[in-house]
Amino acid sequence: MTLEVHNIKMKVGDTLKIKGKVLDDANRFSLNLGSNWENIALHFNPRFDDANDGAVIVCNSKCDNCWDSEQRESNFPFAKGEKFKLCITLKEDTFEITLSNDCTIEFPNRLSLDTINFLSVAGDVKFDSFGFK
Repeated sequence: MTLEVHNIKMKVGDTLKIKGKVLDDANRFSLNLGSNWENIALHFNPRFDDANDGAVIVCNSKCDNCWDSEQRESNFPFAKGEKFKLCITLKEDTFEITLSNDCTIEFPNRLSLDTINFLSVAGDVKFDSFGFK
């Protein structure tokens, strides 16, 4: 399943709050924020069984349809079949991602976007709600 939302108008200082549930047989899911599919400022990708790192969160960005280098986070609060909360704040130079266990990941805003217009969610997850603060 893929969910796409266009024209969301997330600005610097705004926080995206998400509640969801990981599917029982999950392998991975992703959340993308940017201007479109070719320009993704934040690709947030929890993987339950990565070939190199096992359970890992991979963050990346894509500019003009070319992926940049991955940032891998071993702090993995997601569990198959369990609910989670996620908050993503757009700052001038970074995305601040607060996980369910109150740990924070910072990922650089490599595209220097001050407004996010595009959101997509795909993979082995069911989203209950999302909103902006």
